[in-house]
Amino acid sequence: MNKPILFLFWILTVSVFAQKPVSPKQLQEFDAYVETVRKQWQVPGLSIAVVKDNQVIFKKGYGVRELGKPEPVDTQTLFACASTTKAMTTTLMGMLVDEGRLSWDDPVSKYIPELQLYDPYVTRELKVRDLLIHDTGLGSTDFLTGAMTISATEMFRKLELVKPSYSFRAGFAYQNTFYSAAGRVIERIVGKTWAEYLKERIFMPLGMTRTAPKRSYINDSNVTRPHYNINDTIRVIDYGTDSEIGSAGAVWSSADDISKWVICMLDSSKYSGGRLLKPETWAELFKPQTFFPEDEYPTMQILKPNWRTYGLGWYQHDYKGHRVNFHTGSLSGLTAIIGQLPDAKLGVYVFGNYDHAEVRHALMYKTFDWFALGGNRDWSAEFKELYDGIRQQNRNAERAFVAKRVGGTKPSLPLSAYAGTYKSPLYGEAIVRVVDNQLVFAINNTVNATLAHWHFDTFYGPYQKAWYGKAKAQFILDLSGKASTLVFAGMDFKKES
Repeated sequence: MNKPILFLFWILTVSVFAQKPVSPKQLQEFDAYVETVRKQWQVPGLSIAVVKDNQVIFKKGYGVRELGKPEPVDTQTLFACASTTKAMTTTLMGMLVDEGRLSWDDPVSKYIPELQLYDPYVTRELKVRDLLIHDTGLGSTDFLTGAMTISATEMFRKLELVKPSYSFRAGFAYQNTFYSAAGRVIERIVGKTWAEYLKERIFMPLGMTRTAPKRSYINDSNVTRPHYNINDTIRVIDYGTDSEIGSAGAVWSSADDISKWVICMLDSSKYSGGRLLKPETWAELFKPQTFFPEDEYPTMQILKPNWRTYGLGWYQHDYKGHRVNFHTGSLSGLTAIIGQLPDAKLGVYVFGNYDHAEVRHALMYKTFDWFALGGNRDWSAEFKELYDGIRQQNRNAERAFVAKRVGGTKPSLPLSAYAGTYKSPLYGEAIVRVVDNQLVFAINNTVNATLAHWHFDTFYGPYQKAWYGKAKAQFILDLSGKASTLVFAGMDFKKES
């Protein structure tokens, strides 16, 4: 295709998008669709903002902030942005690049010498860019925050004990810990906390007056509560703990406020008072850096894009011949998604208060179709069938696990012989006690579970926080017949003598 034809194609594409003003009827039908699918997915509360051509064309809250209470969700209700925070962190880093205080390819050791990895070569070669694109070779290290309460400094030091899951820069495994490290890089450069710097450099310029860098900053009653399906009943659960830094996923915002961020990032980081980033730095955020696998999101099974990439804090793929930039956010009981269709200057942000309610994906693609690309495909129905199937597979896997239980066995030792303190340089401390003929496990005084005997030297049962599901603990005996090793939820500990 020669340049004149390409230019004509671009003009025609722009004119098609520009000649489709949004009608009141179109908005009413979209509104009805959102409420219908919210109920289909049983989401207690949801809010959404849609922006096009630098304007908010639709925003609304649906349902309630907390089941059993009447307070409704509105466009001021605060929700967790979760991992959509990552794009804010990369934008902050881009500002430092623009100021000459940071390079994307600076060695991480220049800023965080205490961050050591299993392979000294990788420690030496690790660049700031690697912190942002999930290519370091490490699998998930969320146990560092989920199963223990330690400082970020100790967390970075423990990475030296984590064996890589794949070769450096030869794969993709989603990594929250390295986004925490990115926040620490920012803090070391500017001499302020990531949270305060985020407020100063992004929230204040954009007028995001109700947006908080972390939940602990919120002083407001119009806040949602998280919900989870526990034994086929949707229940309110506890908030998770605030992270020390926050750069991986701590921001809270509302539909009103987040729409300002969506507009800014669609419009090359411009806002009424200027721009956050130089045009070339803004473009770098969306430049493909690596590939992500199809199984990263089950939705890819239905979408079947021709390509899937990851930029600096943004997933990307093609849809109907156009590029999509997006990112999800998930905390226990809370969800978010941000989506861009840059060709159409169209963006959408969806908040939810029900754990992994994937109606968010359906609403993103419905927004793209409804306000730009056309078509009446019912993404909610297709995605719900997909995720219902995944849930059924999980139920089948649990049944298969139960079916493999060997009946009629008993522990090799009296329960009291399993009690004691078990330690691991990587996973911390596990204390095992006997209570009412069951074993009670306390992992780093953070994760607790009461497990009954399952078979042989394996114990199984619920976590104290029911939304964590069930845990399996296996004891390994040494040559003298004593319990020497505990493997709890995949983490191994050695018993203290």
